[in-house]
Amino acid sequence: MGYAVVLGEALVDLLDTECAGAPVYRQAIGGGPLNVAVGIARLGGAVQFVGSLGDDVLADRIRAFLTAEQVGLAGVVTAAAPTTLAVATFAGAEPDFRFYGDPPSYSLLNPDQVDVSLVDDADVVYCGSIVLLAPVTLAAARRAWSLTRGLRVFDPNVRPRLLDGPQALAELRAVVAEFAAGAHLVKLSTADAELLYPGEPVESVAAYLRELGAATVVVTLGAAGALVAAAGADPVRVPAPTVDAVDATGAGDSVMAALVADLLTGGEPLEPAGWTDRVAFALRVAGLVCERPGGAVAMPTRAEVLQRFSG
Repeated sequence: MGYAVVLGEALVDLLDTECAGAPVYRQAIGGGPLNVAVGIARLGGAVQFVGSLGDDVLADRIRAFLTAEQVGLAGVVTAAAPTTLAVATFAGAEPDFRFYGDPPSYSLLNPDQVDVSLVDDADVVYCGSIVLLAPVTLAAARRAWSLTRGLRVFDPNVRPRLLDGPQALAELRAVVAEFAAGAHLVKLSTADAELLYPGEPVESVAAYLRELGAATVVVTLGAAGALVAAAGADPVRVPAPTVDAVDATGAGDSVMAALVADLLTGGEPLEPAGWTDRVAFALRVAGLVCERPGGAVAMPTRAEVLQRFSG
């Protein structure tokens, strides 16, 4: 089995909670791509994280956490910036993020700092999330995308708070089209689809992304499961398991992690039904994540998933 490269942001989430009846923020290491990397590792996959980290104590904690989770740091660079904070508040299980830190510590990996051999030899390369909104890291992601000989997976992971008006949305939509055109797998959420393509049903969004060139598209539907659009078959809706959700942070990232981990062990499925089976497993992973507080720390092992859903 080879390894995956995950290019994107690592930061610190501040989660709104209470202590002794008073509102406080609980620190949690996060960032969608970091969650994906940790999820891959916990599911048994080898993974290298590629991105920029700040030069403060919080960045040291991120490095230590990734090292403890057996996520490789060969592609990480240190930037002279404080670690970006993502303040999360909740309305139900879904978090609303606001980001603090200028320049963002995750936005300072330039194309020349991309480790060519690390990316070139990877079996799977993931790009996506909010690094696509920063010109420098977008250029780095484009370089990694062009260098790899492995499978390309993409997740726009849109954060509306970071989009400054219609022009920014239009620019992101163009970037999504660009990466989707070269992707073996695109994973996006219903919220991503609604923001990028207002008024379009998820089946139409998946069909559009496949027309652009994406080999397979998975749209997560929250508690309703996911839509899978693979070559040679009509789109299929895969139900999610019934769970007692307490925190949806990282659920979509865990779906991507599970799909990447299975790409590492088995490559692309030969038949559409193979994608359906893999998405069904990924939804079980996400269900277990939703039953646990936190993002990266909630990622399960395969044994934990099999134990939870053994029935």
